[in-house]
Amino acid sequence: MLRGQPLWERILAVPTDEREAWVDALLGLPEAPPDEELPRGGVPYLPAGVDDILTALEGAPVEEHDGFVDVGSGLGRVVLLAHLLTGARAHGIEVQTHLVRKAREIATRLGLSGVSFHRADASDVVLEGSVFFFYSPLTGQALRSTLFSLQNLAERQPIVVCAVGVEFKSEPWLAARPKTSASVSFYDAGPKVK
Repeated sequence: MLRGQPLWERILAVPTDEREAWVDALLGLPEAPPDEELPRGGVPYLPAGVDDILTALEGAPVEEHDGFVDVGSGLGRVVLLAHLLTGARAHGIEVQTHLVRKAREIATRLGLSGVSFHRADASDVVLEGSVFFFYSPLTGQALRSTLFSLQNLAERQPIVVCAVGVEFKSEPWLAARPKTSASVSFYDAGPKVK
């Protein structure tokens, strides 16, 4: 069985230095192909670490009723694990067409109807969901536009932002949680969050 707590326990049973390869083999993820179509402000594809993903899913915490969104989803490692480990609807936004195509193929092969991948520049998308995962996917104006979209969403509903490799200290609308992880930062935002 791939879904749920047994998978979480299986992943944690794998030695830390072997987890990336083990998870990729389990999911059938290929080696990352060369980058294509990177817009201004885009960052080359590098998959998020499995331990960072687990930290984000647990710390958010992501639950079955959530809408989980990975901004810059690449081949889909984060989206696939988020859905398999929590049952949440999981969606990836990725600008590189070849990565989206491959991520969709993998999700179809695994029979996962609760995941989707959208080929788009995240800075041009109206974001919807409740938990957002950032692994340094954007810089400059593209990042500012994406955060503006999230801020607009947070004016209507509570959201959680999980950030790996980037901090949003200069965003007053995001309430930073106390650091519990060296690599993953958590932020809360919403109509009642101060």
